[in-house]
Amino acid sequence: MPIELYYWPDIQGRGEFIRLALEAADADYIDVARSKPGLPALFDLLQSTAIDQPPFAPPIVKVDGLVLAQVANILLYLGPQLGLAPTDEAGKFWAHQCQLTIADLVSEVHDTHHPVGGGLYYGEQKAEALRYAVAFRSERLPKFLNYFESILERNPAGDTCLIGDRLSYVDLSMFQMIAGLIYAFPKAMARVGVQVPRLLALHDRVALVPNVTRYLRSTRRLAPNNDDIWRHYPELDD
Repeated sequence: MPIELYYWPDIQGRGEFIRLALEAADADYIDVARSKPGLPALFDLLQSTAIDQPPFAPPIVKVDGLVLAQVANILLYLGPQLGLAPTDEAGKFWAHQCQLTIADLVSEVHDTHHPVGGGLYYGEQKAEALRYAVAFRSERLPKFLNYFESILERNPAGDTCLIGDRLSYVDLSMFQMIAGLIYAFPKAMARVGVQVPRLLALHDRVALVPNVTRYLRSTRRLAPNNDDIWRHYPELDD
């Protein structure tokens, strides 16, 4: 049976970390809300009372009789199946730790435009967003990216991958993170980018992985937009 991915159909968002892993591995999957079942199937799953261990929010994956949520949790399970994770126990949890740290960065990116609450429009919290974005650009963004740059630098297998010497779901997630940051904060990334040449090179290498290249050129890859996690508001990127 194909893997079923449930996520919002109009944004990359957190679902894109799952899509990239599935696409890189050329996995048999259905992006349910963007397919014939449509968005109602996603709402049906979220509202179902027949699931003993219900998900809180998308992305959600149905695979092997399981219903899994949370990006890092999904990739912890799918990574070994897709050949995108270390096979040893220590490596498996090191990859998971890195993915959880990426999830922390995703949350902070989201908060640059919604620092007060997700239920408010950006315009209703613009003053707070401007203040938050200053700290994010000057402090948090360099701290996160330099951390991952140091992982590449320290990797005993070389600096071509974050973990070991083979492409992993963490590399794919970092590609998505860098791509989103370049879209949302081009000025800040131009400044910080000089500090993290290995990360930028990793981004470029991942884009050249044949299955990833095909995906990026296809209609399955959604364009970035200002309904997403990574939003380009010029005033937040001074």
